[in-house]
Amino acid sequence: MTYDRLVCANCAAPVSEGRCPVCRANRQRLQQESLFAGLNPMTLIALLVVLIAALALLAHQTV
Repeated sequence: MTYDRLVCANCAAPVSEGRCPVCRANRQRLQQESLFAGLNPMTLIALLVVLIAALALLAHQTV
């Protein structure tokens, strides 16, 4: 899950802005939990497309 869409229950601001101590603590925790937590969904999709293209190229070369 990315934290760019989460809203803080303490201050009602986006967690990614880190306006209050609760936001900052949760943002830091989410960044440490997952390797891909800081990436937005479009970046993940682009990485997936590149990976599929690399696998297709590899499969084509071995045939």
